[in-house]
Amino acid sequence: MSNEMEILDKLVSLIVSGKYNAHDKLPSENEIADQYKVPRITARKAYERLEELGYIYKKQGKGSYVKDRYRQIELVLTGDVSFSQKMIEKGYNFQSETIFCKEISYNKKIYDSLETAEEDKIFKVGRLRYIDQQPIALHISYVAKSVFSDIEVVGMNITSMFKYYNSKGYTEFCSKPSILSVSFPTKSQRKLLNCPSLIPLLVLESGCTDKKTGTVLEYLKIFYRSDCFSYVIP
Repeated sequence: MSNEMEILDKLVSLIVSGKYNAHDKLPSENEIADQYKVPRITARKAYERLEELGYIYKKQGKGSYVKDRYRQIELVLTGDVSFSQKMIEKGYNFQSETIFCKEISYNKKIYDSLETAEEDKIFKVGRLRYIDQQPIALHISYVAKSVFSDIEVVGMNITSMFKYYNSKGYTEFCSKPSILSVSFPTKSQRKLLNCPSLIPLLVLESGCTDKKTGTVLEYLKIFYRSDCFSYVIP
């Protein structure tokens, strides 16, 4: 008699090997229960884990289907071109929504990254990125009020930080060294990105500097849904 994890491993193996292709219908929970000689609740839990891991999707009343994991967005991890511009150039149905602009408490790492004094005020501007109306990434830009004096007033109206920098006379950008890590989404991130708890997030931390003056424009932290992207690192 199999258990939930054995069923999960077997189904993942069949999907990865190509036994099931994108959008193929999988056996019903009853069929899985009969095949592996388990209670239906065990089959249901295996399918729930598959969905949380991003391998399948469900159609109400119709069953479970294999998710197309190859229709992922190819993303070049550079900071010299805006995310919005990259998505628009690739022809995606892209939208951006600013969800907060607020002052942060003193954080040594962020202040040091922005090369600013402790008495300076730092604001974080958060934007949700959507493709086909589905949230795929959360961008948080940290900027110093000493560099952008009106950030507190206009922050909620910014959809592209690069366009905002352009309006301030900064037109050529240089990326700071980036740090990549992986984390699982918090409760608030799961809600914002509409993702299950088992889908990891790729976290990119970087910075942006004006080429001409050397002014540090932002410290950036991006949370990407790992099931939505394939990553190109130059």
